Amino acid sequence: MYALLNHWRVLEAAAFVAAPLAGMTLAQLGCEVIRLDPPGGGPDANRWPVDGNGRSLYWAGLNKGKKSVVLDTRHPEGRELAQALATAPGPQAGLLLTNQPMRDWLDTAALTRRRADLIVAQVKGNADGSPAVDYTINCAVGFPLATGPQGLAGPVNHVLPAWDAITGMTCALGLVVAAQQRALDGQGRVLSVALSDVAIAMAGNLGHIAEAEINGESRARHGNDLFGAYGTDMAAADGRRLMVVALTPRQWRALGEATGLAEKFAALGALLGLDLDREGDRFQARDAISLLLRPWCAARTFQDITHAFDAAGVCWGPYQTFAEMVAHDKRCSAANPMLQYVKQPGIGEYLTPGSPIAFDGVAREPVAPAPSLGQHTDEVLAAVLGLPDHVISRLHDTGVAA
Repeated sequence: MYALLNHWRVLEAAAFVAAPLAGMTLAQLGCEVIRLDPPGGGPDANRWPVDGNGRSLYWAGLNKGKKSVVLDTRHPEGRELAQALATAPGPQAGLLLTNQPMRDWLDTAALTRRRADLIVAQVKGNADGSPAVDYTINCAVGFPLATGPQGLAGPVNHVLPAWDAITGMTCALGLVVAAQQRALDGQGRVLSVALSDVAIAMAGNLGHIAEAEINGESRARHGNDLFGAYGTDMAAADGRRLMVVALTPRQWRALGEATGLAEKFAALGALLGLDLDREGDRFQARDAISLLLRPWCAARTFQDITHAFDAAGVCWGPYQTFAEMVAHDKRCSAANPMLQYVKQPGIGEYLTPGSPIAFDGVAREPVAPAPSLGQHTDEVLAAVLGLPDHVISRLHDTGVAA
């Protein structure tokens, strides 16, 4: 965590990935992020993966560093308290993050009547408000039909919820921009980020839309081959697999140096009439290049290959499971300043990431665990809304707060 935005207060009313990730990103930059949940938790409170006792590791991972308040917004007093928290005074308060429809206690008109300069950041499925999630967006933007081995008829979904991840980061950026602009002009704003817009924008940014319109074609499947240059997976003599990439001329030269195949690569280019110093030509010659490289890798152990590649500066990476990464990869260890061992209440101590942003000259603060559900209800109601103890006790007795 960093203390860079430690005067900002954000109320988060959200579930699943994109919006909670936006809130966690802001919390790790120092914001006081107050997560508002219903009694018993939101729809993501028990989402897998879980530990042996059924506690959600997913929920704990996406809510690090936040505070937790539980209010029953089905109750009129609960709705009133939720609106009061969202619109509480202060120059760096009045920031609301949600992926819920803007109705009931989240009605924008009602909220802005209470605080005209309120900033609302809303994550949507589709821009028109119709429902969608990462998996229903991803299938529609072409990537699953360009993923997988050549000749495969059906789609291949990815495990990473990429559009949720990018949407969350984009939403956090949008909220920061809106807050900075409000500091200049005093104006509140309502901004929205739709998963479908993020996915379509990225497809366009990577050239897929232009490829379809200008070239009249969609990206074909190329298995594990890197499109447009040379890169593919290789097997070592001991069965370990690695991804080898020669995207740049320097990487291509390093691959030839490490393997001793530079002269054969040059002869191959001359035979094919291609300049293998050019990435597009390497892509065209990828199968022939692999015919030379695969036997070289197959004759050596994974360790021997990695020593040769590292000595020459080859760009490569190991294929490994999550468990193998945790056990063997020093980048996923306490040696990495981003990661710290954190005691998560109810779960135990495990390696936990802070912000991946590294600011030169700014020390990282300890990574904070996720709160237990409702852990900060009394604290927030007292500190933010000024409610006395006897009122908070009554809210608990009536089930409005938990």
